[in-house]
Amino acid sequence: MRSTATSPVSTERIPTLTTHEGAVGYQRDPKSELFLLAVSNMVGQDTYYERADVRDSRYAQLVRALAVDDPDWTVRLLGWLRNVGNMRSASLVGAAEFVKARLDTPSAGDDTGKSRGWKYHYRGWSRQAVDAVLQRADEPGEMLAYWTSTYGRAIPKPVKRGVADAVCRLYTEHAVLKYDTSSKGFRFGDVIKLVHAAPATTSQGNLFQHIIDRRHGRDQRVSTSLPMLWRHDQLTQIPVAARPGRLRQSGFWQELRQAGMTWEALAGWLQGPMDASAWEAIIPSMGLMALVRNLRNFDEAGVSDAAADTICARLADPDEVRKSRQFPFRFWSAYKHAPSLRWAGALEKALNHALSSVPRLPGRTLVLVDRSPSMFPGYFYSTPNKSDIPLAEQAAVFGAAIASRAQDATLIEFGGTSRNVTVPRGGSVLRLIESFGQLDGTDIPSAVRQHYAAHSRVVVVTDEQTRPGYLPSNMGRYGGMRETRIDDLIPAHIPVYMWNMAGYRPGAAPSGGRNRHAFGGLSDAAFRMIPLLEAGDSATWPF
Repeated sequence: MRSTATSPVSTERIPTLTTHEGAVGYQRDPKSELFLLAVSNMVGQDTYYERADVRDSRYAQLVRALAVDDPDWTVRLLGWLRNVGNMRSASLVGAAEFVKARLDTPSAGDDTGKSRGWKYHYRGWSRQAVDAVLQRADEPGEMLAYWTSTYGRAIPKPVKRGVADAVCRLYTEHAVLKYDTSSKGFRFGDVIKLVHAAPATTSQGNLFQHIIDRRHGRDQRVSTSLPMLWRHDQLTQIPVAARPGRLRQSGFWQELRQAGMTWEALAGWLQGPMDASAWEAIIPSMGLMALVRNLRNFDEAGVSDAAADTICARLADPDEVRKSRQFPFRFWSAYKHAPSLRWAGALEKALNHALSSVPRLPGRTLVLVDRSPSMFPGYFYSTPNKSDIPLAEQAAVFGAAIASRAQDATLIEFGGTSRNVTVPRGGSVLRLIESFGQLDGTDIPSAVRQHYAAHSRVVVVTDEQTRPGYLPSNMGRYGGMRETRIDDLIPAHIPVYMWNMAGYRPGAAPSGGRNRHAFGGLSDAAFRMIPLLEAGDSATWPF
């Protein structure tokens, strides 16, 4: 295979670092280090080898440096990170740190011109960086909360203007009902007043005025010019005792949808438990993400098979899965925790839709999946968002997907030792994930040495923090052992793809060219680079 193709995540050729387990480690350039950290960093979360404060500080320092050195690249990264990478907290914090770095560097010379959208080249930077990462209606308040808690109550103009741009895009009647709650540090009304958001239309002006009145307890009467809020208000006028009966009326789900009622709000509206009739009334209005996260609740409430069939049809719809922008491992988690098997077939289809970018690799492929302690919750947590989906299970999802689609795959789980995982032809990816275990230690070189046998390529899904690999050495008077690098064990003409799951600083192998490449992220998007690279075409940043 040609080895002239290059990839964007690059390292030094001669290692100068060590991994957290003591093997030789390769330093990445700042952009590569930031990219791999950004696509895996759940802000405020410890990982096995890195405390949250250390990890978040490293992320902020990288963003701040690149905000000055290459603001165009950094803004594009942050916009992509939120819009395509679906990393909310990391992109929001990154935009705030970007602004701070620009403000602290007078020569940066920001302007505050109107944003043209995150996809475009920017003449100014800070205002656009803020606007680009705010994509959900609760995020303008989160941006202000982060800024004031980190840098004080004085909010600079680029932050105000970027937030105001986002407010005019994101504040709708439905958003008010879903996100403007008393649990938020900054209510919608607070945000509008702080950033002086100017409504673009008369109807938006009516909405903004309602939001401010609502914040100060002056929203008892809702105007019919705000139809969704008006309908929601009418539902609240129904006596509590009459609400369960109203809920059972045919077609009431349409009233719930027109009133912007979420399932969380419905539980409060009923002032009682969410039984089967309550769930069946709100299910047609629920998004796919909410459906997936409530499968257990549906089973426990005893929703009907007809309602379950409706949910399964949506899970099996590729367009629904694509629009939901869920990480593939969310479907695995739902399968793992749902009491009933009636969801299994639909979740299998949903997972396959979410993994649509995984290529069908020709030839023989060695897939190594890290199942070492650092990939599981331990003294620190390697689990994003305090969920129950450790990095090991995320790695198993990707490893199983690659192996199940490859022409001829050898699937290996490894730690300090390793074992073969059988890949049945035409089998279920969900069932294949279930067959993985947990192993002590992390030794990538030994796994490569034991299982590499003239494969066409090697894919390693890991946090890269391997132990040194040792081989007997006849060098010197007394012989002994010598450390063996991963790169030494695989012929130079064989591609090696290191899938980094954690974003630690040292890499376990070189990357960027010469058939050695590194990817990152919690979705399947980067897998499409493999056929590109093997065709001899260089890959670039995905933004």
